[in-house]
Amino acid sequence: MNLKLELVVLPVSDVDRAKAFYERAGFRLDVDKAPVEGWRAVHLTPPGSEASIMFGEGLTTAEPGSAQGLYLIVTDIEAARTDLLERGIAVSEVFHDGGGVLFHGHADGTATHDLPAQRRRLAGRHPEGLSYASYATFSDPDGNGWVLQEITERFPGR
Repeated sequence: MNLKLELVVLPVSDVDRAKAFYERAGFRLDVDKAPVEGWRAVHLTPPGSEASIMFGEGLTTAEPGSAQGLYLIVTDIEAARTDLLERGIAVSEVFHDGGGVLFHGHADGTATHDLPAQRRRLAGRHPEGLSYASYATFSDPDGNGWVLQEITERFPGR
């Protein structure tokens, strides 16, 4: 059986502000429907992605900004960062994890886990250019946290 992640619901405080942000970031607007009072769904898809995001009114009780660690996979981290910056999106500098290929943290550098000292952000792409090892981060206006991760060669079976 195949299970494909299709949609992630994001908690936002201002639907129109979030919609404008994600459209500015290059996401394609798929749906913006409000068939009844008190319910609205805005559905957008990142460029090249099969999975989408949705937010709106009456969709979730989660606290706005509480979605963290949303990964967008790119083949060229510098080009992706530049594109977002040119679109007016604040993006961190590119970094790599001092302990290997897994990054755990938010745009402000606060770790999501209690990590040993060797697991920290180091400036720039991974020095060996390892796939899965270079990152940049950004947040939407509510603080939902996104991670750009550069993957140039996928692990077997992916």
